[in-house]
Amino acid sequence: MKCWRRKKDKDKARKCFLENGSMFLEQLIADCNGISNPIRMFSSDQISKATNHFDPMCSLPHVSSYFTWYKGIIEGRSYVIKRFIHPLVGEEERAYSDIALSARVSNNHSGFLKLIGSCLEFPLPVLVIQDLEYRALNIRGSVGSEDGPLLPWNVRLKIAKEVATAITYLHIAFPRIIIHRDIKASNVFLDKNGTAKLTDFSLAVTLPEGKSWVEEMVLGTYGYVDGYYVATGIVSEYSDVFSFGILMLVLLLGRPHLLPDGDSDFRTRLLDYVKDLRERGEPVEFGGDSKDMRPGQMNTFLDLALRCCEVRNEDRPKMILFWNLYAGSSDGTTTTSIRWALKKELLAGFMKDLYEKDKLDEVTDTFYTKMVKDMTSGQRFQMEACVALALRCCGKVYESRPKMIEVAKELKRIQISLYRSSLYFTGSEAYPVGILEYVKGLYENKKLNEVIDSMMMRYTVQVLKSCRWKLGFFTCTDRR
Repeated sequence: MKCWRRKKDKDKARKCFLENGSMFLEQLIADCNGISNPIRMFSSDQISKATNHFDPMCSLPHVSSYFTWYKGIIEGRSYVIKRFIHPLVGEEERAYSDIALSARVSNNHSGFLKLIGSCLEFPLPVLVIQDLEYRALNIRGSVGSEDGPLLPWNVRLKIAKEVATAITYLHIAFPRIIIHRDIKASNVFLDKNGTAKLTDFSLAVTLPEGKSWVEEMVLGTYGYVDGYYVATGIVSEYSDVFSFGILMLVLLLGRPHLLPDGDSDFRTRLLDYVKDLRERGEPVEFGGDSKDMRPGQMNTFLDLALRCCEVRNEDRPKMILFWNLYAGSSDGTTTTSIRWALKKELLAGFMKDLYEKDKLDEVTDTFYTKMVKDMTSGQRFQMEACVALALRCCGKVYESRPKMIEVAKELKRIQISLYRSSLYFTGSEAYPVGILEYVKGLYENKKLNEVIDSMMMRYTVQVLKSCRWKLGFFTCTDRR
């Protein structure tokens, strides 16, 4: 009788494996475009023993209707185990999408929970994840009890920056943009070193190559989901920007994304609560200990969060602008730095304004100031050339933006001066060798007449009018 039951269990596991395996393989092939992301396959016996047959005593505190987290030991090593328990909105393949996307991003970026393998021998798949003593954030953006103290402000700021970096990776690292669609506090884990890790790709959507949006059924967490997405069904990278803005408010205020509305069963969205306070001219109360307040940073953080939650997509910043999430002085006042430019302007606009006014070296970031002070004229030219190129890449008109192959060639020409730091003198004038090589490249490609940037035009004209050199087969003659 015992042997018969064991055989029956094995037959059931094999059937589940064949059914789940085919769906997983289909998702993996579609996601990877033929690029292999090998992950280990665990057996149902290994998972059952590790979790004591999914004993609730082995589960980790995390609220979800669709999956449960467990902690267990397999072959002497500790793992975190994620078990799907219900089909997601009737679409079982979302669980397999979670595996495929987790395999792709966690192997290449430290901002995500690292997927080790999976088990397909259950009716719904099981994920096996590296155990780094993870703790999930609660609905207030802290850890532990919801009534417990908040994390220090510098830790919350660090979490926001690390989550922003992970989302940016999803948006720009692959030919097909990945939209997470469920960015929220409970999908952020902290490892033993306090590093934030983004997880749960069960609702993620991968856009077709070359596309920046797609129409999809509205999915997500109420209070975090983008209102424009709800109204139109159009999901884009700005949908993640909106959700990240709500996460910023949760971290800043130390309040959940939905607030109780008196004695009624209705709940007020945190965003509506903050906007109402601002409209009435009342101060927004930041969460945390009074000794941990940084008014300058926190107010700027609030402004940025609200920009992420603008009604129109065009008014929201892109996630890449959060890579240099700002830091202020120790007394909480703001500093005039590139990293503070996000308060009112896009980074590109801020840089363009400084560049056109020839005030790049007035940026008061301490590291940047020291770097500019120690620059040679050749390095200064490199910096200005890179800024000019960056601004071309950020042009509002698509047709005016260079292709990536052109950007790569341009950067290569600019880079030459890194390896040739000497100056070539003629009379009383001196020009970095890098400039000569740059002008040479423009000349060879018959693009001298395309130099429309004022700074670069000045350099080019000076070289052409004042110098008579021969570099290889390129000769710059006096045309006066």
